[in-house]
Amino acid sequence: MDHESATHNTDIMTITRHVLNEQSKYPESRGDFSILLSHIVLGCKFVCSAVNKAGLAKLIGLAGETNVQGEEQKKLDVLSNEVFVKALVSSGRTCILVSEEDEEAIFVEPSKRGKYCVVFDPLDGSSNIDCGVSIGTIFGIYMIKDGGEPVLEDVLQSGKHMVAAGYCMYGSSCTFVLSTGSGVNGFTLDPSLGEFIMTHPDIKIPKKGKIYSVNEGNAKNWDGPTTKYVEKCKFPTDGSSPKSLRYIGRYIHFPFLKS
Repeated sequence: MDHESATHNTDIMTITRHVLNEQSKYPESRGDFSILLSHIVLGCKFVCSAVNKAGLAKLIGLAGETNVQGEEQKKLDVLSNEVFVKALVSSGRTCILVSEEDEEAIFVEPSKRGKYCVVFDPLDGSSNIDCGVSIGTIFGIYMIKDGGEPVLEDVLQSGKHMVAAGYCMYGSSCTFVLSTGSGVNGFTLDPSLGEFIMTHPDIKIPKKGKIYSVNEGNAKNWDGPTTKYVEKCKFPTDGSSPKSLRYIGRYIHFPFLKS
């Protein structure tokens, strides 16, 4: 491949294109999930922009403070929550929203209801902004049972019943990772296009690695096997080199996937 074709790839797999390709596998699909996801992606783009200019815009001030114009400032996690709630409701495809920022679940008004329940943390790790540590949005999507009014039990389901789950990580680049139950794919936001482009197809966790990640602050609460495993990572008895410790970033568990 010459330089010209390498720098001007015209066959771009955007997240929208990927989701529509998946949708085409299900003839009965009406596109509701695709519309819902597009609103989640929009929310992530907004938060990414807000995170990038948080220092300049003083969005990390305490909620309730006022700026020099006398306008009320909002903490970035509060702002992010408002953005996602409005985006999800306006999609017309949700009925229950459960946010880490809100005490109670939000039941969407009947005229704007759909069949999906979304659970999310709009900005996990927002306290890390000042020190440049990764922060991100985490979400999971369930479908309510057919018929009847939506009830809280519709979101109190096992993770294996999720329709989709994912996260968007805001750092040196903006990365959106998504699974709809048949593998995990990663997309990176191209600022020049304003689109998430597939950059990490079919992500797999290696069977073995040289790095372990654990919160040592919880060591006193670990059970025996966990303590023994971490000790082995630090002081291997088989002659191998100790593993490196990395504990930074956001993590998500896809309970319906098998490695």
